[in-house]
Amino acid sequence: MTDLELHHYRGTAAKEVLDELVAVYTVVYDVPPYIGDPFFSVESFAERLQGALEMNGFETVTARLAGEMVGLVHGVTLPADRAWWTSLGEARPAEVLAAAEADQVFWLRELMVLPKYTGQGIGRQLHDEVVAGREEPWTALTCIFDNEPARSAYPRWGYEVIGGRIKHAPESPEYDAMILRPTPSR
Repeated sequence: MTDLELHHYRGTAAKEVLDELVAVYTVVYDVPPYIGDPFFSVESFAERLQGALEMNGFETVTARLAGEMVGLVHGVTLPADRAWWTSLGEARPAEVLAAAEADQVFWLRELMVLPKYTGQGIGRQLHDEVVAGREEPWTALTCIFDNEPARSAYPRWGYEVIGGRIKHAPESPEYDAMILRPTPSR
């Protein structure tokens, strides 16, 4: 998509576009099964996003078409003691476990595209842009196990599922934890 503009915001600089990030989330998650689920409320997302802004290595990349924000991705350097990560225990490959201890794993926390723009490769462009620009050679994410088409896309992009299903909180749905190994050039 040639008219797509990608913009990077690191750390608290993302506060400049905070309202737009929340607005995109509001539209993307305004569908079943998310509607009415407190875990996916706009307020809950805004709190999680605000907390992420202060985390080590926070970055968001936004996509715009004709000035309109149509998608975003954001993440942080994975804290080695993050509950969902540690809950995987022995299922984590030794090399990625060591990488997490050395702050060498990027945790891709959110990737979303407005519904009217899905299926155009914007999500993949956002993903590739943020991953390519990271210092961490590894990437980890969690994906709701029945969230299609995302759950099918990640393995096509090189991710592998590790361990059993995890939860971010007692009230959250179940997720698959996935890792993307470093490419030979990284």
